[in-house]
Amino acid sequence: MTDLTMDELRARPGHVDPAAYGLGVADLAADGTVLSVWFATVNLGVHLGAAALLADVAGLDGPVGTAELDDEQLDRVLDRSGVDAEDRSSHPNLAAVAALRGANRTHARLPTRQQVVVTAIASLQDAPADAADAYLRLHLLSHRLVVPHGLSLDGVFGLLANVAWTDRGPCPVPDLPGVQAAARAAGESVTVLGVDKFPRMVDYVVPSGVRIADADRVRLGAHLAEGTTVMHEGFVNFNAGTLGPAMVEGRISAGVVVGANSDLGGSASIMGTLSGGGKEVIAIGEDCLVGANAGIGISLGDRCVVEAGLYVTAGTVVTLPDGATAKARTLSGVPDLLFRRNSTTGAVEVLPRSGTWSEGLNAALHDN
Repeated sequence: MTDLTMDELRARPGHVDPAAYGLGVADLAADGTVLSVWFATVNLGVHLGAAALLADVAGLDGPVGTAELDDEQLDRVLDRSGVDAEDRSSHPNLAAVAALRGANRTHARLPTRQQVVVTAIASLQDAPADAADAYLRLHLLSHRLVVPHGLSLDGVFGLLANVAWTDRGPCPVPDLPGVQAAARAAGESVTVLGVDKFPRMVDYVVPSGVRIADADRVRLGAHLAEGTTVMHEGFVNFNAGTLGPAMVEGRISAGVVVGANSDLGGSASIMGTLSGGGKEVIAIGEDCLVGANAGIGISLGDRCVVEAGLYVTAGTVVTLPDGATAKARTLSGVPDLLFRRNSTTGAVEVLPRSGTWSEGLNAALHDN
């Protein structure tokens, strides 16, 4: 039977295009556990002919899921594509197929192996099916193809392995002592950057137009908009981040989004949704300032200011301009407010604000 072309594959009865797919390299432990997946290409609703061809060669059913590819299969993809070698630069997935030939190998100094994989997702609203699926979703977020909460990450912690992230690559935690001993015996050392389920974002994705002073403090799956600066003490978790130029000197917890031209001051904190069973998504609007050492447990509307050192939780009792009191949750998302603590009485007060906070973001600082 003659191999079908990309267009013919998509025209078959019952064919369904994936919502997203990627071609990459997985790091696997000796027992086959997926330690991580770096995706050379990440596609959201584009290059669907290549998706159909990769799925057909890899034997993906649906065509969704994750499958391994050897060099012979990669060659078959190139041969069946009908694209000449000199024209592959305009076909990112085919260029990646060519570049990844020979990538399947055993690691020279870690008890792991590299494996080329293709992963396709039927619906971003379904929970991830496996570790490679989860990694593709994290890449989609950090590549800014999907905004936080734009896809499902339900059950992601159960799919990801706890990994020792070293300067040699991801290593199974139980194997780390042996790796360290072998390195010492050879007069070398192994630097352990962390032990966690999520790697540093910049080892997998470096988005354009951002500054990150300390790469250890931004997890893969963070969404950093163009013009974002994350200073040394700033932190951005997965499925969270900024939607426009922003200064991040505090903590953006999982699930939190920060609007354009907002400033999160040094050591400031925004409550996330991971701990304590909280389900409300906290958002900071545009042109907001959360002062140094301040904290927020409610959403802020546009042009709001929280005084330095003040932590406003949903249950914080605040004094309104007319002297009445209310819990702060009733003001969640309301724009043009100033939250401050009265230095004489200690009461938390809420006052109206007109316009933006006077200083605004430093335009030169965010011209990344």
